[in-house]
Amino acid sequence: MSLLALINGRIVSGERLIDEHMMLIENDRIVEIRSDQTPPTGATVLDVQGHIIAPGFIDIHVHGGGGYDTMDATPEALQGIATFVASHGVTSFLPTTIASSQQQVQAAVENVASYQQRHRDVDGAHILGMHLEGPYLNTAYPGAQPPHHIRPADPGEYERLFVQGNISLISLAPEISVNLELVKYAVAHGARVAVGHSAAQYEEVMEAVACGVTQACHIFNGMRGLHHREPGTVGAVLSCDEIYAQVIADLIHVHPAVLKILIRAKGVARTILITDAMRAAGLPDGHYDLGGQEVTVCDGAVHLVHGDSLAGSVLTMDQAVLNVMQTTQLSLPQAVSMATSVPAESLGLGHEIGTLAPGYLADLVVFDAQVHVLATIVHGTLTYRSQDFRA
Repeated sequence: MSLLALINGRIVSGERLIDEHMMLIENDRIVEIRSDQTPPTGATVLDVQGHIIAPGFIDIHVHGGGGYDTMDATPEALQGIATFVASHGVTSFLPTTIASSQQQVQAAVENVASYQQRHRDVDGAHILGMHLEGPYLNTAYPGAQPPHHIRPADPGEYERLFVQGNISLISLAPEISVNLELVKYAVAHGARVAVGHSAAQYEEVMEAVACGVTQACHIFNGMRGLHHREPGTVGAVLSCDEIYAQVIADLIHVHPAVLKILIRAKGVARTILITDAMRAAGLPDGHYDLGGQEVTVCDGAVHLVHGDSLAGSVLTMDQAVLNVMQTTQLSLPQAVSMATSVPAESLGLGHEIGTLAPGYLADLVVFDAQVHVLATIVHGTLTYRSQDFRA
């Protein structure tokens, strides 16, 4: 039995911050949160020195970081991403693909499945499953997705992808009739489905919701916009209570005023912070690769070299939470929830992760008032500690 006691922390509990409490972790689970800060005999003690203890961040849309990409399809790449995101408070994530050839997508899915089998012990952030962003999109809204790899859903292809049993989320354009069949298939096989890179009209989105769509892939980006007489994809997402809206809160993809509008329309409980980060996250400005395309990173923005489209981001989840707090005046617990409990609930995992309470997995992050990550604990194991945190 392994006991870990975190003392002198300000614990994020729902919509509150609880001061001067101890959290007791046994093996991989939280077993108690109490005001008495006397650690049990034999417990390892971590004094967080008045800093904030929050649920670990959950990034359901991240392509890469630290020089690595999901499409590299190597265990080293997944380990690199897991290590990098953990240093920014992420305790679980969905490695995300980009529209590619059938062979490349299959290789990425199989690589993640193999990695999940081999890495049952904690080593960086935990991989929950996969997010397939494409290739079943609409070429009218490709964004940075390679148009020549965008194609209608083919059962012969996607059924082989689902054999691995690790697809948690798939983003697609539901207005394409064969893609709507994939919505039903994915839901029947335990995956969530998001509308994304889509030209869908309002009515087509609502039909997709009836078939099982419950999310929107990076709202406002890569989809038909809102018109007061033609609500389009965005109008459907904003008005439909069943849909969770992913948003890239780097203040580049979405203007701060629009971020406020989104949260007012969807509410905190239906807004999910994502990074959509690519391999250049955490690295200097320069030229990088995304899905075989050359991109350039300058002043925090990523663009295709050939074309002006944004091409993912270099955002990290700790910065996303801070950006939301600074631009929307939401409280810290509200901002944190959009990176923790809300994505967990969107995947049907709200009973296991995303909340700090007895019985939940001990996935948590310690950070200061500026959301500078000091320590990350995954399944009860300290996986990251900042150099300036010597508790």
